[in-house]
Amino acid sequence: MNITVTPIAGAIGAEVSGVNVADDLPECTIAAIRQALLDHCVIFFRDQTLDVDRHKAFTRRFGELFVHPNFQLGPGQENPEIVYVRREPGDGRVLGQGWHADTTMMATPPMGAILYAIETPAVGGDTLFANQYLAYDALSDGMKAMLAPLRAVHNDTRIAGPNSGLNAQRASQVRADDNWRPTENLHPVVGVHPETGRKHLFLNGIYVHRFEGMSVAESQPLLDYLYAHAVRPEFTCRFRWHPGSIAFWDNRCTLHNAIHDSHDTVRHMQRTQIS
Repeated sequence: MNITVTPIAGAIGAEVSGVNVADDLPECTIAAIRQALLDHCVIFFRDQTLDVDRHKAFTRRFGELFVHPNFQLGPGQENPEIVYVRREPGDGRVLGQGWHADTTMMATPPMGAILYAIETPAVGGDTLFANQYLAYDALSDGMKAMLAPLRAVHNDTRIAGPNSGLNAQRASQVRADDNWRPTENLHPVVGVHPETGRKHLFLNGIYVHRFEGMSVAESQPLLDYLYAHAVRPEFTCRFRWHPGSIAFWDNRCTLHNAIHDSHDTVRHMQRTQIS
């Protein structure tokens, strides 16, 4: 297929056209899509039609499907690989709100995610993305040297479990039962992408609580600086959703943030993640 890759911003993001992802695509097209992802960190498709089976089939072309440990699943619950991202009128929060990478409390976080829009607001509900290669590159040599040996403690206590309080605020529900237990793992603050070999920041304010060997109070000033630095406007792009739109992001080197500005409308999406 003769696909076209068109950047949407100077720092991150490109729209891919000339391909129907529901088709049984040849390997050369899958390779071109993967290269576009590596080049632009997040890629977008318009005017697609994906039922659950085709969504999972397209995702499998890039790796094994990841099953999220915390989400209460959508209608029927027969597809544990699908997370339904639903926003109802009056919700106080939206799933994905706040800058983050996905599921980083896992020992091996997902490499990426494919989010498909079913119903979207006429205005609002956009998603922001931030390039963490650029965030690392823009740091001083002294800061890079200081961060090089550090690891951060990632856990999911802010976004799941009986103390998170999120289920009362939004339609997308998470596990909050008494049998739930936190998942916690350490990850280097500076990651090295396994395919591109480039260094990137790997921190986010949803899952990271402190640096290894430091208290929360000691860690917070530096974390606050890095969180603000990582999402400087010149590292970002903004994507406006329409029904049939897809965003496919590289979870290893990007952050994203769902904008909560469509308070009286429905926003309904389905997501897969790639191990």
